[in-house]
Amino acid sequence: MTESKTTRGVDRISAAFTNAKQQQTAALMPYFTLGYPDMETSLDVVEAIAKHSDLLELGVPFSDPIADGPTIQESTQMALENGTTVTGCISMVKTLRAKGIDTPAMFMGYYNPILAYGQEAFVRDAAKAGVDGFIVPDLPPEEADELAELADKYGVALIYFLAPTSDESRIKLVAERARGFIYLVSITGITGTKEAVGGDLESLIAKIREYTDAPLAIGFGINTPDRAAEIGQIADGVIVGSALIKTVGQATVNEKAREAGKFVESLQKGLLQSKK
Repeated sequence: MTESKTTRGVDRISAAFTNAKQQQTAALMPYFTLGYPDMETSLDVVEAIAKHSDLLELGVPFSDPIADGPTIQESTQMALENGTTVTGCISMVKTLRAKGIDTPAMFMGYYNPILAYGQEAFVRDAAKAGVDGFIVPDLPPEEADELAELADKYGVALIYFLAPTSDESRIKLVAERARGFIYLVSITGITGTKEAVGGDLESLIAKIREYTDAPLAIGFGINTPDRAAEIGQIADGVIVGSALIKTVGQATVNEKAREAGKFVESLQKGLLQSKK
């Protein structure tokens, strides 16, 4: 990739939200850990769920995933034991793109592996492979200047978080820096453990809307089509991770990709049947 100014990844993410809005529904963004339960199966799973997704959140395994609950922690640990590396994750995205999977995709990973790889090399190589953005839960916006500048340089989005505990100054900061969308954490805690509280979310969304019209995607605690539809009524995007990992974990060896596809399709149908 050249160093000329580009917004390819940001534009692709924004277009996915725009397309969903035109269909009067929220964008569906499933999360899946690359390398779980093994590299080949994870590629098959991502290929299966991409057919029913507006965007993809692809987990880069890390040994200390502080924002993730037990289900995703177990998947990342297994992926690491299988030898999954940052380089391997970038290679898997190349493979998916070569297979014709064109769904906008973001890496969800932690800051230490990015530093170890080298920040500019990571952003450059991931963008070249076809990654459209990065979600880094342990990198607060106050400390993200260098990675944000590199993301802008290579035309990809660095996604920031807001939560029910975010104060006005944090909301304003994230609103100013938002690219693609804002990841709205629906609970205080880790993934896969509690359901979101609708009333609190609506108040938080109203507060954020005072500062930005960037798409808001809600994650944490969404595990059924009905719950996805409920959250989809108030958000621009719905993120589902732990429930998908559980579905794959419970499926037989030869049915993992098929069951993953069926589950994400059920989420998609739930959203479409409850159009705004």
